[in-house]
Amino acid sequence: MSDALMNTYARLPVVFERGEGSLLWDSKGKQYIDAISGIAVCSLGHARTEIAEAICDQAHNLLHTSNLYQIQHQTSLAEKLCQLSGMQQVFFSNSGAEANEAAIKLARLYGKSKGIELPEIIVACDSFHGRTLATLSATGNRKVQAGFSPLVQGFVRVSYNDIDAIKNIAKTSRNVVAILLEPVQGEGGVNIPSDDYLTQVRDICDQNDWLLMLDEIQTGMCRTGEWFAFQHNGIKPDVMTLAKALGNGVPIGACLAANKAADILQPGTHGSTFGGNPLACRAALTVIDIMEKEQLAQAAKQLGHYFNQQFSQQLSTINCVKEVRNKGLMIGIHLNRDCGVLVSQALEQGVLINVAAGNTIRLLPPLTLSTQEADTIIKTVSQLIADFSDAG
Repeated sequence: MSDALMNTYARLPVVFERGEGSLLWDSKGKQYIDAISGIAVCSLGHARTEIAEAICDQAHNLLHTSNLYQIQHQTSLAEKLCQLSGMQQVFFSNSGAEANEAAIKLARLYGKSKGIELPEIIVACDSFHGRTLATLSATGNRKVQAGFSPLVQGFVRVSYNDIDAIKNIAKTSRNVVAILLEPVQGEGGVNIPSDDYLTQVRDICDQNDWLLMLDEIQTGMCRTGEWFAFQHNGIKPDVMTLAKALGNGVPIGACLAANKAADILQPGTHGSTFGGNPLACRAALTVIDIMEKEQLAQAAKQLGHYFNQQFSQQLSTINCVKEVRNKGLMIGIHLNRDCGVLVSQALEQGVLINVAAGNTIRLLPPLTLSTQEADTIIKTVSQLIADFSDAG
């Protein structure tokens, strides 16, 4: 790695030069299957023709004006996202962390409007919401927070999937104004809550006049088998954040609001220089068009079931495997010990994987993955786990 780069990543020894669909090729010509989609970003695969053409066409016309003026692609994208989600308003940013920053600011303004001087937001242990100072303070991971104290105040922590913990806070706290949760925890280890968890959280928020804020940065855009993960429960949040797959690699984030969260942010309360620029919004509109035409939410649901079925069969006799879990194409294989070494071993075998929370193999393959490519991932990962267990 060049000394000119800050040493903020433990990078693997590979340089990718081109991609096509679910495949990548490195600088030496070796081919890989991308089973993490750039961490849930390239859900339509790499070098998608329609997206490349839209980006090129937009670049030849207009890249940037600023949010001092109306931007037609931004308006169109906001209207489309509201149509798909049932939300009412959208603020566009450049990333998921920025989208969550907007949500946190919105919640605080909501609390102030109710006369609460020190508004608090309930967040979950093992969560991940970003690396800005406010979002890492909201994140439930001490490693992410280490060295950055004093953290931003105003966050109350509960165990994930623990309804009683939230109910107990509701009985004692007068400062809580919102709950911020991931419908499925990604960085925390692909933690999937009980089927009725979000429904119960929605009820508690309604009873206490709190905002339900869902971080769908990783779960959104068809990843879990619905356009947005909250749709599995038939509920609607007051605030939802998106990013990652929304631009398929073009940086864009979004904070959506509805109901009592609508109209909280006003001119002067929040903004972004680049957020929602014509290029990013044109790319996102193209992403949505492809996802609709190819019915990729349903594809993710079906292929996710196939992954779970195949992994459960092939890993059933391997001692180190504790559980195989998935929500659509958000897949976790939970082992009984740390397994970070498998990332580099999989790389050698031509498959890109990720390990979350130290002991969970996380797979986030493109929604356009073929069954043949899925079989290659399943065979390679299963063999690596078997060898890892034998060497244990």
